[in-house]
Amino acid sequence: MNDIKRREILMRLRAENPTPQTELNYSSPFELLISVILSAQATDVSVNKATALLYPVANTPETIAALGVEGLKRYIKTIGLFNSKAANVIKTCNQLITYHNSEVPENREALEALPGVGRKTANVVLNTAFGWPTIAVDTHIFRVSNRSKLAMGKSVEEVEKKLLKVIPTEFKLDVHHWLILHGRYTCVARKPHCGSCLIEDLCEFKEKTED
Repeated sequence: MNDIKRREILMRLRAENPTPQTELNYSSPFELLISVILSAQATDVSVNKATALLYPVANTPETIAALGVEGLKRYIKTIGLFNSKAANVIKTCNQLITYHNSEVPENREALEALPGVGRKTANVVLNTAFGWPTIAVDTHIFRVSNRSKLAMGKSVEEVEKKLLKVIPTEFKLDVHHWLILHGRYTCVARKPHCGSCLIEDLCEFKEKTED
């Protein structure tokens, strides 16, 4: 895909959604961090349902740590992998208290040192909470990037690297959200809605549907 086509795709996505937001509900960098940890292999909807019960009761490192693993499980048991996530969240809270004055660090290395936080989670927090031009490549972004030929790669790391290289600076802050939402609602996994896609004429996917 050439740069002219890429820019047109991004301009259309921006025109449709000028101020894209994550679909996770949060009111602080800490709440966002916890929600993103909980969202691994789970839907944002399921995470929001759990945190709607959790955050009014505990939404700081101290108050969540005070729940303990078993106490936290009662709030997040409807989310997949809740046992391991509860353990990681409690460990993360304790590390934030001990090493970061209960604040979420605006630093990739420090974020990735937290239990349950990998590169993708760190990218989401840096982008959404702190305004860094990072791109957290999840299954939706990986699919959209490869299907459309926006940035092709065999791994999420390769797609991230290519996106960072080819996406113009003016779009980098928001492209993460645009591509996730496009993959979640239009360029879906099994039968993409090509017929109603606003970038269908620019997309280089060869097996387009009429839907």
